[in-house]
Amino acid sequence: MKSFGSSAIALFSPALKGICLIGLFLLAGSALKAQDLPEDLLEDEHVREEFGVNSFTTPSIKKIFEDLDNLGDLPYDKLKRPIPEDTPSDRTLLALRLGGLIADGFLIVQSEKFLDLEEVGRALLKHAKVLGAGTRLSGHTKSLLEHSALGEWTQLKSELAKTQRDVEAEMVLLRDVDAAHLISLGGWLRAFEIGCVTAKDPFDPKKASVLGRADVCAYFLQEMTTLEPQIQELPHIQQLTSDLEQLLLMLDVPESKAFTKEELDLMYQKIEQMVVVAFDEKRPAVAKNP
Repeated sequence: MKSFGSSAIALFSPALKGICLIGLFLLAGSALKAQDLPEDLLEDEHVREEFGVNSFTTPSIKKIFEDLDNLGDLPYDKLKRPIPEDTPSDRTLLALRLGGLIADGFLIVQSEKFLDLEEVGRALLKHAKVLGAGTRLSGHTKSLLEHSALGEWTQLKSELAKTQRDVEAEMVLLRDVDAAHLISLGGWLRAFEIGCVTAKDPFDPKKASVLGRADVCAYFLQEMTTLEPQIQELPHIQQLTSDLEQLLLMLDVPESKAFTKEELDLMYQKIEQMVVVAFDEKRPAVAKNP
């Protein structure tokens, strides 16, 4: 779909095109509804960059799970967690939990446990609606269930990636970039937890090496410093920032160095603490090494 004079804009340089699109978007302001936002505007890299949206946010959860393909079969019974029925009143916790739910969806698809997908789909829609991103998500919920009934796992992964992208589209429209980043962080935290569990029992140094993405951890740590000041002051955000700093130290090792079992155990303890904070959950404390 072409709109906003996109044929004429296409004749300009990429930078000028971005400036024109941004200007047109700002002129439209809040008069635009989510479903009216042109797809070509959402996809334009200069518009996305203006609102702080980059390649890590969408489809970052999908990319993270592509990295986890190297772990082989995931121990689903150990990784499955209760799907929350309530929604947090705090918007930042809502965004973090939404990212975690998208990651749960990828876990279910990766493990081909389609019977569990309906519960996650309902929770996704519920959280997205409260966040203000339900307009584009309702169709995805139906599509997820249809693909799961047919066992179409490749299409399910694509649909989940579109789910995160469309939530991000709503956040761009609402100019709530903080929520977009926290959704991505929530997905990464849950995926990292899944990776730790898969690599530690039994311990496999090769699988543990998949977790060694200090660059991704550093990115999320940097993004925490760009959140609105009042958000940075929230206790759970301060705790997650401190935990990310500690986790980065654990991950920042020479590329040729393999993680030991003790190092993996420490990372597992840390990520378990972080997901409890991020998803506002109550879990038994992880036993520390003597």
